[in-house]
Amino acid sequence: TLPKPPFWASLRDAIWGLAAPVLILGGMRAGWFTPTEAAVVAVFYGLFVGMVIHRTIQVRDLFVILRESGELSAVILLVVSLAGIFAYSLNTLGIIDPLTRAITGSGLGEYGILALLILMLITVGMFLDGISIFLIFVPLLIPIAQHYHWDMVWFGVILTLKVAIGQFTPPLAVNLMVSCRIANVRMEETVRWVVWMMAAMFLVLVAVIAFPELALWLPRKLGY
Repeated sequence: TLPKPPFWASLRDAIWGLAAPVLILGGMRAGWFTPTEAAVVAVFYGLFVGMVIHRTIQVRDLFVILRESGELSAVILLVVSLAGIFAYSLNTLGIIDPLTRAITGSGLGEYGILALLILMLITVGMFLDGISIFLIFVPLLIPIAQHYHWDMVWFGVILTLKVAIGQFTPPLAVNLMVSCRIANVRMEETVRWVVWMMAAMFLVLVAVIAFPELALWLPRKLGY
């Protein structure tokens, strides 16, 4: 059995990592920077911690880091750009309205349609990244949500949860693939651990569907 590490020493070592989400999310909430600018802040914060605080990154390592980042980003940006073209085509060709009428008139009912959307988006999430899914499917899903008078905040939370589950679901699992590449482990080695997280996320999804206030209470209190 490994010895239990001292609490305060562990907290001191982890404080810079714990401060990252506080800086990023807090900065966006305070209006200091936009989500896009927050990504730049996160990069420079990570470089500062790695090069100055922990000193695990040297100047000679920057080229390798930038090259690997470029390789990962190129794949994602290619998919996002093609998804943007596809979404633009859906809007300009007038495909969305007939699809919406076909789905809502299928006779499945409100909860049947919701179950269908859950299954569809989790499946699509296995193969595409989250940004591409939002670009492609949100123009189609918003009219469906409006048809059934679903709260948009509630529907947005459900949509995000569905996509998040798909991102970690094999066989492709976009987020899991990137995480495994960063950690230098095979995806097959992580499946038995990821299953528990996916089960927890699915239970959260079911809870939000059954009790909409779980998603609506906090935004309402914050004035949204």
